[in-house]
Amino acid sequence: MDCDLLVSCKALAAVRAPVEHGFAHLKNWRVLSKVRTDPKWATALVRALLVLTNREVAR
Repeated sequence: MDCDLLVSCKALAAVRAPVEHGFAHLKNWRVLSKVRTDPKWATALVRALLVLTNREVAR
């Protein structure tokens, strides 16, 4: 690989990793599989779960 491609691959991996970890954490919250409600409420639920996850990770 040339240097430019290597740098761009590393930059892409650095951006993708936190997103993929976030989705992995959300899959652990089984309550999300049972959400059959207003998307606005589901968004608020996901945000609250993200806050709790971030607090747990920061400990």
